[in-house]
Amino acid sequence: MKELKGIGVSPGIAIGKVFVLHSGESFNLPKRPVGPEQISNEIARFEDALTRTRNEILGIRRKLSDQIGRESSDIFTAHLLILEDRTLIEDVIEVIKNEKVGAEYAFAAVLQRYFQAFSQINDEYLRERISDIRDVGKRLLGNLCGEEKKRLEEFKGKVIIASHDLSPSDTASLDKNKVIAFMTEIGGPTSHTAILGRSLEIPAIVGVEKIIGELQNDDTIIVDGTHGIVILNPDQATIDKFTFQEDRFLQLTGELDKLRELPAETLDGKRIVLAANIEFHHEVPSVLSHGGEGVGLYRTEYFYMNRATLPTEQEQYEAYRKVAESMNPRPVIIRTLDLGGDKFASTLEIPHEMNPYLGWRAIRFCLTRKDIFKTQLRAILRASAHGNLKIMYPMIASVQEVLAAREILNEAKAELRNEKLPFAENIPVGAMIEIPSAALASDVLAKEVDFFSLGTNDLIQYVLAIDRMNEKIAYLYEPTHPAIIRLIDLVVRNGHARDIWVGSCGEMSSDPAIAILLVGLGIDEISASPVVLPKIKKAIRSIHYKDAQEMALKALSFQTGKEVQAFLDSKLKHICRELTDE
Repeated sequence: MKELKGIGVSPGIAIGKVFVLHSGESFNLPKRPVGPEQISNEIARFEDALTRTRNEILGIRRKLSDQIGRESSDIFTAHLLILEDRTLIEDVIEVIKNEKVGAEYAFAAVLQRYFQAFSQINDEYLRERISDIRDVGKRLLGNLCGEEKKRLEEFKGKVIIASHDLSPSDTASLDKNKVIAFMTEIGGPTSHTAILGRSLEIPAIVGVEKIIGELQNDDTIIVDGTHGIVILNPDQATIDKFTFQEDRFLQLTGELDKLRELPAETLDGKRIVLAANIEFHHEVPSVLSHGGEGVGLYRTEYFYMNRATLPTEQEQYEAYRKVAESMNPRPVIIRTLDLGGDKFASTLEIPHEMNPYLGWRAIRFCLTRKDIFKTQLRAILRASAHGNLKIMYPMIASVQEVLAAREILNEAKAELRNEKLPFAENIPVGAMIEIPSAALASDVLAKEVDFFSLGTNDLIQYVLAIDRMNEKIAYLYEPTHPAIIRLIDLVVRNGHARDIWVGSCGEMSSDPAIAILLVGLGIDEISASPVVLPKIKKAIRSIHYKDAQEMALKALSFQTGKEVQAFLDSKLKHICRELTDE
């Protein structure tokens, strides 16, 4: 039995068999033993993957040669030579034969030896060939591991997925009828893998370093998504202990479900709008079943990912209309395209950047690609005729960006009027406050928009200079840092001074203790993953607004984030112990 620690990102406990899903991104693969009678099949799998990878690269080279010339396409010659290297091929076959292991492990093990050997060479040109080997290796492993995805579909029982990483589309496509939990080696608490894990409402942990090397398919494991604990091959006593804890978690969930129809209202009558963050239309039933009063953040970038063409206006209109109609008359805030950072779309040809979170993303991209932006705005406007929609611009840094976006929105409105297509003329428009400059200039921005929504995931990242995707520094990602609380306080006061409402759609409000702090700071709306809404509502309904205000005032006086968190946790334990006992 062995216990490992990661970052719990979706609560709950799961006990079951593990299925290791390889993405080709990691070369740290588990040994999959094979019998003597399977060795010839593993060698054939490896040789078939070599052939498929070679054909893929030849196809890419031909395409590039036609588009940009033969000289540029010759960069793939080195990749082909690697695939035809008899020494490498024979080394892999020998590992399969001698160690009696699967082809993917054998290939990854040989590549690791190559990486180590090349990294010690003094010649800079030869050292740089590591990147060629790595690129080819990922492609070939992807072809090998494609078999595993097929096997997952054929799996008869329920499984816990373990992977180096899961893309947003991978996570969203997991079948909840088969997958009862998942964990990854990389990622932080606000990565989009984590966010989508919560939307699936299954236990999930990210940042469990090097766990793939510890696992074999069918190992029994326990995943505690509430506390970020993974237990490998537990004994019966441990299984019984966590089964009991799982029963308690389900019991608490059942109790919280009884609050569904009740308002998020403090004991002395202060109402807070409790909304949900979603990515897809099929999440609307979850919003309603967990008591959501609206959608505070509808992320739209997934329309643009993992597809060969851009989404059409009609396609987007139909998707937005479905959500608008399903939630009507409840409000739905649609965030315009926010690609960049950890979300990319190959069709948009966004270049690789050294600092993607600080680069050409979100509103910056939209104001450059006005054609794409206007298409989306037209779709949102048309859908606004079917429900209570609002528009929100991400990553606003200055008033100029709001004014530039307004100009494009007005052009879209004029076009729809000319085409006699209905839309809501006075659709509210808001700005996400997630860049320090926007928070500090929120008094100016408040004059130009109808509402603010604090995007605390990025706000924390930018204020504290923390890469929120990096599991190695996840401990520095501190929502209760005094600088964050003071900025939120400033934004709320500036918004209210101009009579606009202020919401929060970041993941920090998923913590009931922090949600109470936000209420005390004067937040009007809290939007979070549907699954955590009942806990937030329970916390809000357990305190007087004046006490929450006093808590916020006290929190603003502390010098460190740890002091703030400890203070909030102690208060939550006093007013709502069952939430802290979870």
